[in-house]
Amino acid sequence: MTAASWPASRRAIVRQSLSVGVATGAYGISFGALAVAAGLSTWQAMVLSLLMFTGGSQFAFVGIIANGLGAAPAAIAASSMLGIRNGLYALELTHLLGVRGAGRVAAAHLTIDESTAVAVAQGEKRTSRLGFWLTGLTVFVLWNLTTLAGALIGNLIGDPRTYGLDAAACAAFTALLWPRLRSRDAVAIAVVGAVVAVVLSPTMPPGIPVVAAAGACLLAWRSPKEVQR
Repeated sequence: MTAASWPASRRAIVRQSLSVGVATGAYGISFGALAVAAGLSTWQAMVLSLLMFTGGSQFAFVGIIANGLGAAPAAIAASSMLGIRNGLYALELTHLLGVRGAGRVAAAHLTIDESTAVAVAQGEKRTSRLGFWLTGLTVFVLWNLTTLAGALIGNLIGDPRTYGLDAAACAAFTALLWPRLRSRDAVAIAVVGAVVAVVLSPTMPPGIPVVAAAGACLLAWRSPKEVQR
């Protein structure tokens, strides 16, 4: 990348990161509302979003805990299984981000579906790093703000899913991945992951299909193209 083309590329990645961050962060209102409906207090919902910060794990936790304290072990297990995928993402992001010291802690906390997708979708390390940090921070700030909003007004808005916020987040994520499916290998890997997830979802506990699909994709992954410096 030349110095002259960098500003235009930076503007493009900023737009991409912010659009994904806003689409995903807005769905936090659903988590806040569902958390309060499940019996958690506003502060408990906020702590989950601040410290756990993995949307799928948070939804799994409140979905199971809604059945009573006796479901706590299952909630923790399901949340942990869903969180394992972030560790798999770290395998791909380690060589891209190149962070050390305290930066590794911050990077680990912001390693989510969206920040990973934006980072790996770029062609160079500089844009990958910018996309990762900007997307992760945007989602983190908005997710926590909307969690608070959802917890405070959850009883007034009804089921947040009726507004299509869940579809918006999925659409943004799919839009990021679609351009990556240019080769037969990429399509094959995507199909393998989708088939594994669909087959296991009806019979397996929450979290296991996601981890199994990620593992299947890693096994099918053949020497990915090295990101340019």
